[in-house]
Amino acid sequence: MNEILNQLGQLFVQSAPTVIFVFILFLVLDRLFFKPLLKVLAEREEATQGAIARARKAAAEAEEAARKYEAALQAARQDVYRLREQNRRSMNQERSEALGKSRQEAELLVKQADAELKREMELAKSDLTSRALELAGEISKAILGPQAGDGGRLAQ
Repeated sequence: MNEILNQLGQLFVQSAPTVIFVFILFLVLDRLFFKPLLKVLAEREEATQGAIARARKAAAEAEEAARKYEAALQAARQDVYRLREQNRRSMNQERSEALGKSRQEAELLVKQADAELKREMELAKSDLTSRALELAGEISKAILGPQAGDGGRLAQ
């Protein structure tokens, strides 16, 4: 057993430089290769995650902007519909007022024309009456006129 321990001790002494070399190689590789590589991988991961986060944020902002735009568009449509309805009501009211005014004016014109027609009819009646009396006088003079000159005697 002593011999085994001696062999193990020699093996350990002979392998110590290799273990030290591997440990130094590990430290050198860790500082020169693994740490920069892990740093680059971490930066790449961070950049990727950051880009994904920025893309999600931009997508959320775009979606919010689209919702706001859609809401503004809907509000504008409602305003247009409301204005159309107001204009239609206003036009109907103006048309009704104009129609009522036209009816009143037409009734006034009809009344004025009726009054004028009645006045002209009365003038025509009085003119016809006076002309009828004149004609009656002329006719009676024409018929009775020669007799009136003889003193009321009939011509022989």
